[in-house]
Amino acid sequence: MVRNATRLCYPVKESIASILPVVDEFIVALGKGDDEDRTEQEILSLNDPKIKIIRRVWDPELFLNSEIFRHETNVALKECSGDWCFYIQADEVVHEDDLPYIYNVCKESYADENIEGILFRYLHFWGDYNHYLPFHNWYRNEIRIVRNHTGVQSVKDAQSFRIENRKLKVVASQARIFHYGWVRPPQLMKTKKREHDNIHRGKSEKLQVDDYFDYGNMSSIPLYKGSHPAVMTDKIKQHNWQHLLRYSEKGRTRPLLKHEKWHYRLVSWFENRILNGRQLWGYKNWKVIKKM
Repeated sequence: MVRNATRLCYPVKESIASILPVVDEFIVALGKGDDEDRTEQEILSLNDPKIKIIRRVWDPELFLNSEIFRHETNVALKECSGDWCFYIQADEVVHEDDLPYIYNVCKESYADENIEGILFRYLHFWGDYNHYLPFHNWYRNEIRIVRNHTGVQSVKDAQSFRIENRKLKVVASQARIFHYGWVRPPQLMKTKKREHDNIHRGKSEKLQVDDYFDYGNMSSIPLYKGSHPAVMTDKIKQHNWQHLLRYSEKGRTRPLLKHEKWHYRLVSWFENRILNGRQLWGYKNWKVIKKM
């Protein structure tokens, strides 16, 4: 589900393209965007017959607590006909190296009806394509493939899934989701955040933003040393806001975020160095019954 993706700098085309090789169909619940938005044209430029667009108008009555995201995700989910449904948000991209593995996990898991979903690992990028957040208060995993025709539904703000408010039984996979929701020019990041916050509070007015989001001291954020999905190559080349990021505590314009506070950083150090990435008291909307 998506709307205003191009106006808010979501990599929607790259997101869809990243999983097209392993799906038989791709359903987009496309909300009516602002006049200047070109999300539909961006999606259609992929020129792939697998893509099916359902044109939608978002109901402002469902904006409170971001219920609209859950609702529109379930609209798209209803249209899926396959055995497995791969849910990907417009700021999420899959690495091509993981596609054969993902396909095999689905194939090997299908016969076991106890398996209701497949869990992915998350890489959250911050400010640019070179820094990421392996920190305690950022979720490390999430369900992104669900078994179809089981009553599974998107819940809350569309981050995850349940069946009749019960946690899904899942396979814990090593496949990765590259999350770029916090990678865009600082002014657009401010616009996106305020628009999302207003939807969450139940508002729908168009915003005029003339200030910048402060990503904080980038020198304190770990560097990512791996490769990005190939579909992101052009997007990464267009990165032109490096000069707007800061690399010291000087010039901070907001209170510290959770991942910047010393006690969260201490917990994160312990999780990453001692527990090999396992989170203490972390978010967990699933029950792992198998690892692959």
